[in-house]
Amino acid sequence: MDGDDILTRLTPNAQAADPASMKRHFGGASDVLPLWIAEPYLDLAPEIIAALQQRSAVEWYGYETRPAAIGASFWSWMERRHGWDGAELTAVVSPSVGTSIGVLLDQHTEPGDGVILQPPVFTDFKPLIRTAHRDPVRNSLTFTEGRYGIDFDDLAARAAEPTTRAMILCNPHNPVGRVWARDELEQVAAICSEHDVFVIADEIHADLVLAPHTFTPFGPIASAAGTRWAAIHGPIKTFGMAGVCDTLLITDDESIAQQFNRTSSQFHLTRNNVFGLAALVAAYGSDGTWLDELLDLTASNAALLAAELPEPLQLVEPEGTYLAWIDFRGLGLDVPDLAEWLWSSARLALSPGHWFGREGAGFARMTIAAPQAVIEDAVGRLRSAVDAG
Repeated sequence: MDGDDILTRLTPNAQAADPASMKRHFGGASDVLPLWIAEPYLDLAPEIIAALQQRSAVEWYGYETRPAAIGASFWSWMERRHGWDGAELTAVVSPSVGTSIGVLLDQHTEPGDGVILQPPVFTDFKPLIRTAHRDPVRNSLTFTEGRYGIDFDDLAARAAEPTTRAMILCNPHNPVGRVWARDELEQVAAICSEHDVFVIADEIHADLVLAPHTFTPFGPIASAAGTRWAAIHGPIKTFGMAGVCDTLLITDDESIAQQFNRTSSQFHLTRNNVFGLAALVAAYGSDGTWLDELLDLTASNAALLAAELPEPLQLVEPEGTYLAWIDFRGLGLDVPDLAEWLWSSARLALSPGHWFGREGAGFARMTIAAPQAVIEDAVGRLRSAVDAG
């Protein structure tokens, strides 16, 4: 799809999908450009579209047994893309990232226990913890010379607290775009092993890593350190299929998998969707060309932002995801004023940084998995808003 086509489709489509959210967060104006949802604003992989069309043509939408190809296609993909072969690991189907986290917290912690977060971080984590009657424990990321990192001394202190029983690790990190390096993951694993903290690794953005960075799965490192863990994967972010596909929960502990399966059976969490099954197998069975082009586009759009953002705005250089984390602090606006400035002056629907925790105040998240013309339009809107004062 070319840039002109998508520019005419983005705003009405986004508002039609969720007009209440657009109105609540961004005033509901028709000329606001929506780049706040973490999905690609692109025509999706042809293999997936073809698979869904073929499955629809069967004209039978009743019960369907989940094919063995689900696990096989996932591990084939992971080995090709990341050198992770899944030996001695178990993969369990789960409806969503949030479902997996909610069930794991219920099964491996108790009400009142602490769960470590590393804000600014994905908005759903804290509510999941609160809803489970657990307490969020902040291990805020550091921000030094334009790059985020982990405060390991603070992490060790938080993990050592007797009530801290779990940690949610975002790898790659949404929204700041860090792809944690092996030595960083080894330190996380060692600390959590020492204090018997169960780690839930949200690795749903694993495929979305920008060169020269590489994704390192937490599982093998955790297993070597004796850390209890489960990781969450799936094609929903990679291929833009959050409305279609299930996710996968990976672990090296059969008892964790069995517990999860018991809950799935009790609450019928994994009743099959025939289109989701077809899409998942098609995604992981593809040759990856569409994804490679997406990553090239994301890198190009990040470079465009870095070069063209008007002063005093600055891009935090992304290592992974297709989400740009932009520093607006130079504008000197308070949190509510920045949120309003983005949609009322810049006419952009972005995710204000404070949604991800107080550590994100003064920043905003923009999806850049879109044609270059869309990002150019966004930059133009920001430039006009800055020039207008």
